[in-house]
Amino acid sequence: MLIAGFPAGAWGTNCYLVAPAAGEECVIIDPGHQAAEGVGEAVRKHRLKPVAVIATHGHIDHVASVVPVCGAHDVPAWIHPADRYMMSDPEKALGRSIGMPLLGELTIGEPDDVRELSDGAVLDLAGLELTVAHAPGHTKGSVTFAMPEAADIPPVLFSGDLLFAGSIGRTDLPGGDHTEILASLGRVCLPLDDATVVLSGHGPQTTIGRERATNPYLRDVAAGQGDGTTAAPRRGM
Repeated sequence: MLIAGFPAGAWGTNCYLVAPAAGEECVIIDPGHQAAEGVGEAVRKHRLKPVAVIATHGHIDHVASVVPVCGAHDVPAWIHPADRYMMSDPEKALGRSIGMPLLGELTIGEPDDVRELSDGAVLDLAGLELTVAHAPGHTKGSVTFAMPEAADIPPVLFSGDLLFAGSIGRTDLPGGDHTEILASLGRVCLPLDDATVVLSGHGPQTTIGRERATNPYLRDVAAGQGDGTTAAPRRGM
């Protein structure tokens, strides 16, 4: 298994390229602000052939490079329907006008081929099996992607901005809901094996076991005390 990740752009959003091995097809997860160059470098370095872009949610720091990346490799983009509007109407999430350049260089829009994700769907892409879980709270259309344990790697969860090392996604932007994100943590994250590696939208990797033991939000949810009073900082755009 090959997972090549790098933080991109002004928000340091983690973009991941996932493939069975070097020299094979790959999936690109969350190509955000200024991610296109890093994607190209990783594709060349590992001799990869992208077959799809998949987004954990629609915030601009996760989808800003979807159009150029999909265009460069002639691949579709997958996103949950509740967040699809953010690609072409970012003002609802950011207070900007449609077509207005972001940071002086970006114009938002959809790629030619957009496909919609649904809860429980299993994507068979690039020889990978990725199970989609709808996980609202950070946005209405937030999802995670889970890969099962393989011969040489533990299970992996691409958590987007649902779960971080020591924290969770912010819920104060349009579409955010603190009660929903706590419910998503309990439904999506708590049932997972402690060995599951968590690759999130921002920050370092962690494991479900580490977060179960130390993350104040996940601990409160596990204890049935997820009442919104936990004071640890939240992350994400």
